[in-house]
This record gives sequence, structure tokens and C-alpha cells, in this order.
Amino acid sequence: MYALPGPGRRKSLPRHDNEQTHPEGPLRRGRRRQHRAGRGPARVRQRRGESELVALVSGDPVKREALPERYASIEALGDYREFEDVLRRARVDAVFVATPNTHHREFTERAAKLGVHVLCEKPMAPTVADCEAMIGVCREHRVKLMIAYRLHFEAANLQAIEALEGGKIGDPRMFSSLFTQQVRPGDIRTRAELAGGALLDLGVYPINAVRYLFREEPIEVLAAVSSSGDARFDGVDETTSAILRFASGRVAQLTVSLGGSSMGYYRVVGTEGDLYADPIYDYEQGLKFVLTTEGKSREHKFPARDQFAPELVEFSRCVLEDREPEPSGEEGLADIRVVEAILQSARSGRAVQLPPWSRAQRPDAGQEQRKPPVDPPEPIRAPSPTIR
Repeated sequence: MYALPGPGRRKSLPRHDNEQTHPEGPLRRGRRRQHRAGRGPARVRQRRGESELVALVSGDPVKREALPERYASIEALGDYREFEDVLRRARVDAVFVATPNTHHREFTERAAKLGVHVLCEKPMAPTVADCEAMIGVCREHRVKLMIAYRLHFEAANLQAIEALEGGKIGDPRMFSSLFTQQVRPGDIRTRAELAGGALLDLGVYPINAVRYLFREEPIEVLAAVSSSGDARFDGVDETTSAILRFASGRVAQLTVSLGGSSMGYYRVVGTEGDLYADPIYDYEQGLKFVLTTEGKSREHKFPARDQFAPELVEFSRCVLEDREPEPSGEEGLADIRVVEAILQSARSGRAVQLPPWSRAQRPDAGQEQRKPPVDPPEPIRAPSPTIR
């Protein structure tokens, strides 16, 4: 939840010495949080410059009591029922919605109706209808909607895009990706009523990656869901695999699972070489990819950096400069279109056709932002989602 200083607003709170203040003043930001994904952005508050954390909404009274001790700039607190009141009391300009997937639409709409800009965690929402409604209400109330795709600002992925755009492997023809974790029993990712499961939690990463690497949208999907019988996954998908076909003749294969040891890579094979990125989705360690052409391989390494600060910085700038974010709500919707088709295919056992879709905006190397890594704070009642 952010607020731009202006006529009638109080003087902004004291700022850390290493912050750079935007000429128009910092945004005042609040957060709607519950699960662990929400903890990353909070720790970069002292590095942004364009915004400051002024409000927090949580259903957990322990968090509401403890977090203001860490972030002195917090001026207003409340539970979910007090959401609008908290926004008004803190004169918030923008909110970061980092809740279970099923609540993204509700709190995006509630914020937008107050004229508050929204940064929403991914996946954007469980269904296409939810995504379309979120986009519609934000347009109606003329507020910005950005989806928190941190890899749209990360060097390894953006330079992989640049390598493919530059023809380093010829014409990219095939994409393959595996993204797996061992989820903690009882984690929200295992709860069907909160739209858990491997596809919504992990699947948006390779789906988004192949879309920005190929620079086009899939036209057909064939998918399958499998289970080991583990009681953790009652009602949600443990493992989902899909094949995506594109109008250019390109093809992608991906598998995501919450029941496998930690792995996250993609490989793109072209007519003259290949690009293999591993690890590529992680935010706690350095990333790398290997580019192979004419039988020669070259490794490109990227040190660990703060991947959350850049998305907050960019969102703040979009609000301050009145420009459309990338990644926008349409980008989030584009992924959920594919997610829905995958689920439909897995249920029917048949390939599912996707209607034509195009994107004017896609991530490119110009979006790269480099922020030094930061030490994460001790989480408050937010255990790790994985067991190893």
C-alpha cells in the first residue's frame, strides 16, 4: 500500500541514509500478507527510495504486533475486515497483495475501488474470469495493476532472451523445463480451497518463461496430472506435465511437481545450438546458463541478487510516472489462459485449442535491475514451504 506525498499529506517519515528519494517524494506502500511469498519484499524497504512501507494487513495478530517493531514506518495495522480503513488511515497509494491465490481478486478489487494501485503476487488468480475482472476494475478506477514476476527484471533470464533474440542458437525450436520441490505437509500449496497445487504454484514459471523466450503464445495444449498417492496432495495436483504447441511450429514440454527434490531448469534447443539454464527460477542463489554453438559451450554466471527490490522499484516508478507496468495484468492473464487449458486437457485426456492471443509488451534486457543481495529477516509464523 503506497501513498504519494502531496498537498495535505504529512511529511514523509525519516529515511535511511542509503535511500535515494524520488523528486516527487516516496510512495507510501502497504501490504496485504499471509503466506511466505510476502516476506521477501518487506526486507528491501530500506533500499527502494521510491516508496515506503506505511501499512500492514494480516489475519495473524502475532504478525500485526511483531512487524511494526521491525519496520518503524508502519503507521496503520488491521485484519482483513479492516482493509479499507487501514488504507484510508495510512493514506496509502499502492498495495502489495501477497495472499493465498483465492484472495488475489477480492483484495485487488477492494483496493482499486479506493483508487489504490495494486502489485499482485503470481499466479495472478486461479481463473481467467478472476483475472479479467481484476483488469476490468483496475481500468474502471484508473489504477495501475502489476503482477510480481520478479524474473522480468533478473539478469540471467533477460540475457537468455537477448541471446535467443540475437540468433545465438539459430531459430529456437524446442523448450523443456522441470521445476520441482518437496512441499511441507499442511502448507497452503497443498490446500485445494486456497487454489494450491503444483501447476498454479510452480507452473507459471516455465509457462511464463517459454512465452517470453519464444515471444509468442501457445495455440494448443496437451496435459496430464499424476499422483504418487501421497496424502499431502489430497485435492490438488502433485505433478503436472504439459506439451505446448505454437503457431510457428515450436513446441514446449514442462513438468512441475510439489513431490520431488528441488530442481529448476529450462533448455531451449535451436537450429544451430542450445541454451541450458540451471538453476534459473531460484531467488536465493546465483543463476547461470550454458550457451552451446558449433560444439563449443560457454557458461554465463550471475551472482545472487535481491530479486524483490527491482519489482517494487519498477512498480513505484510506474505509479509516479503514470505508465503501464510490465508485467501488467494482461501478462498474468496470459499465463492463466494456459493454466486453464492445461487443467482442461488433463481432465479430458484430449488436446485443448487456445484462441488467438497476442502481447504488445514482453520483458527485454532493458528492464534489468541489479540490486545487492540482502539477508532475509527471521520469518514470523511463516515456516518454509519446503522440507528440503
